[in-house]
Amino acid sequence: MSQNYQAVVIGGGIVGCSVLYGLAERGITDTLLIEKNELTAGSTWHAAGNCTHFGHDAEITQLYINSLKTYERAQADSGQNVGFHKTGSLRLASKPEELAAYQSLVPMYEQLGIPYSIVDPEQIKKLHPFINVEGVLGAAHTPDDGHVDPTGATHALAASARSRGAKILRQHPVDAIEQLTDGSWKVLAKGQEFTTEILIVATSFWAREMLLPLGIDMPLYALEHHEIVTDAHESVKGLGWELPTVRDPIIPGNVRQEGNGFLIGIYEPQPKSWNTEGIPPEFGQELLAPDLERLMDNLETAMWRFPVLAEVGVKVANNGPLCYAPDGMPVLGPISSHPGLWMASGFHVGIGTGGGAGQFLSDWIVNGTPPYALHSVHPDRFANPMSREEAVRQCLSHYAAGYATPKNDLEVA
Repeated sequence: MSQNYQAVVIGGGIVGCSVLYGLAERGITDTLLIEKNELTAGSTWHAAGNCTHFGHDAEITQLYINSLKTYERAQADSGQNVGFHKTGSLRLASKPEELAAYQSLVPMYEQLGIPYSIVDPEQIKKLHPFINVEGVLGAAHTPDDGHVDPTGATHALAASARSRGAKILRQHPVDAIEQLTDGSWKVLAKGQEFTTEILIVATSFWAREMLLPLGIDMPLYALEHHEIVTDAHESVKGLGWELPTVRDPIIPGNVRQEGNGFLIGIYEPQPKSWNTEGIPPEFGQELLAPDLERLMDNLETAMWRFPVLAEVGVKVANNGPLCYAPDGMPVLGPISSHPGLWMASGFHVGIGTGGGAGQFLSDWIVNGTPPYALHSVHPDRFANPMSREEAVRQCLSHYAAGYATPKNDLEVA
């Protein structure tokens, strides 16, 4: 017997749980989230959890701003700690055009009401005493940035949605989705049948395979991404405050404090795609084999920028898949050719934008129009077919660009 819900979300990562929470906040509580494994499986659980307010575009920046606000609100609603560390961020400029791009954003941040300033090398050293500022002209400083615990944030969203009446089914792989003659949607999962008027696909790099039977070829693919956690360092223990996250286009990568050590996220110039012909059905919360050899140039640059990194060993080297679209932007909104079908996938900055994306999409679903113009995320931009080879090539190109500026697209984490 079919069970009917007003809305069904497929995918229990940060984005899917955020959409479920956003709908619940707006009074849509006859809802179901279906997750094939456990909440956070896929790429959420191994994310760094970085949250920034920095963006070159006001509308994209709004996703960042609303993400952190959403996590903190869900924490207050549920009592589940999201583990937010308010450390601030520095985005280094080693080229005049980078510094000019950062300076040009001052009016935008004044309008948004977000603390933002350009700091000189001397100020950078005060904020981060372990940094080598050789060649640095300045940095964009966003003092309200930080990082959350991805698992804590996801479970806060889920618990808050459940407390309002939403339901969550774990360990229920979706076998098929189908549009019925009356326009509603049928979802088959583990021998159960669910129907809904509103179906949201928040399945990250699984989305493409899920939609292919409907004749929708959404060019979303998985790329490998390394994050390295170091051993503790005595100098960090004695600081008395938590260091800001530093994003450096030269590495290119981000470096932040993790405990009394460091976490280094690397954007390598020759990135690798992963299983572009199809994600293994058994894949859930696994990691990929790390390959530090191909990161050595990046790591040597990181140690030049942060000499303290040469004094600590590698504690953990994680290599996990991230979901990319060819233009580096998420796929968020309705699929016009299939009424009632909505997308919330393609997030390689899932934690940084997931909360805001859930708010954005929920407003759109409930009110019939998006809360503000954000044309660059609309699924219809991929209405024309794109070959796998070209789509993957573009995905890799966006990843390899790292923190290059200026760009009017989604920042890397």
